[in-house]
Amino acid sequence: MLGYTTIGTSDMDRAVEFYDSLLALIGAKQLFGMDRIKFYGTSNDAPMLALCIPYDEKPHDAGNGWMVAIPGGSKEGVDKLYAKAIELGAADDGAPGDRIPNVFYGAYVRDLDGNKLCFMDMKFG
Repeated sequence: MLGYTTIGTSDMDRAVEFYDSLLALIGAKQLFGMDRIKFYGTSNDAPMLALCIPYDEKPHDAGNGWMVAIPGGSKEGVDKLYAKAIELGAADDGAPGDRIPNVFYGAYVRDLDGNKLCFMDMKFG
């Protein structure tokens, strides 16, 4: 259903360093890009996350009420992503834990530009 989601940055080099290290934990890497936009994922035919300097060259805005959810694959994977993000300088926005018992386990951070990320493990049935 999703091709890619784009989040803004005001410092591409800093953002690339953060996401290169963080997303490597789930097997994702920078797939392609140009100076102002970089695409991350596991393959070109799977959903991707893009980092970009806004096209209008106005300051990036992290927004309120939106976030990007990144699957951790397991509760342990969520914990690892959260710990790595904090190690890389992200701000805590909700420590790992059950949000909906036996269904949704999540953790929340703000990246170096203030973008909200959720690391999640969701099980149904």
